[in-house]
Amino acid sequence: MKNRTGLFTNAVIWFGVAISVSEIQAGVQIASAAPINSIWIPLILGHVIGGILLFSVGLIGARLRVNAMESIRSTFGNFGSKFFAGLNVMQLIAWVAVLNAQGALALMGLNLPISFPATCFILAILVAIWVFIGLQRSSKVTTVVMIVLTMLLIVLSVKLSGINTFHPMADSPMLGFWNIFEISIAMPVSWLPVISDYTKDAQKPVKATTVSALAYTIASLWMYFIGVAVVGVGTTDISQAILISGLGVQGVIIMVLSTVTTNFLATNSAGESAKAIFNRLNPKVTGVIVSILSALLAISGIMDHYIGFLYLITSVFAPMAAVLLVSFYLGNGNNETGDWYFNIFAWLVGFIIYQATVNLDSILLGPTLLSVIASGTLAYIWIKIKKKKFCNF
Repeated sequence: MKNRTGLFTNAVIWFGVAISVSEIQAGVQIASAAPINSIWIPLILGHVIGGILLFSVGLIGARLRVNAMESIRSTFGNFGSKFFAGLNVMQLIAWVAVLNAQGALALMGLNLPISFPATCFILAILVAIWVFIGLQRSSKVTTVVMIVLTMLLIVLSVKLSGINTFHPMADSPMLGFWNIFEISIAMPVSWLPVISDYTKDAQKPVKATTVSALAYTIASLWMYFIGVAVVGVGTTDISQAILISGLGVQGVIIMVLSTVTTNFLATNSAGESAKAIFNRLNPKVTGVIVSILSALLAISGIMDHYIGFLYLITSVFAPMAAVLLVSFYLGNGNNETGDWYFNIFAWLVGFIIYQATVNLDSILLGPTLLSVIASGTLAYIWIKIKKKKFCNF
């Protein structure tokens, strides 16, 4: 019988996913471009809705006992599953590269005597080793790492709060309510094509998925709040905030562990998605290759396109998730020939709507919700049409 993961393991995994430099940087971006009193409601609302989507998608994989990209096969067919799996592998390679680059840049800011390329490769090698060992075999080490990281982040949070005088960035453009909401929801949505890779092995599907979504949402909000606190001490540089708070070696440990824990999950999932395309691929070997490729991409300068890339992930996987949820929960996941054709069309409409609205200034509901509503509505209309035809027949 396959080893199943308990509630604590799932909580640790998804708490660790959220603890990353990228989450803190998102908080920095919001706090540096909006009045402090205006950010809390859209920031929290984005996380709550994102957490609900994360739970709903993760529960599908948990119930079907298949990984994330295999769970969409009943909705988008074999072709659609491989199409999204291919996109997911590519976005995960780039996402790991972004996380790697952010971690390396933060470490460089702590005045370490090591070059940026070397730092990227060191972080990548640590992730590759962890992926090759595997989650089950390293579960105890993972727990210890997360406990140490959590304690250090508590110390950092307390120190930043103690010296927080909040220095607004006067030259920054002001973000509106829905701009802040979009930056907030983008992070949990970026993990939608990943969560089932871990909930599929849960002993208790519903409870484990609930714990996973809650752990991620709480930890992600914490990271955003740290980002706000970073701006509060008069800088947008995480490394400088750590130095201002008086953390030296501890700051290095935070940067290394937060980068490695998040990158491990993303890299491991890239291997799972590759397996959904070519069943004979070994996910661990693929994950190691992804880690090395991501290091090369990080060195090449992917950080110049970070925010645009994050929005691109959302534009692909938010409408995909909407169609999947409607098909699975309202349409019983039927996989007739015409279904996946129309479901791909419904996804495409949502994708186009997102791309058409993402550059509009604080559009009502934001691009993510607009694309989710559009794709979900089209998928639901198709289900109603099918049911009506069946009844008439």
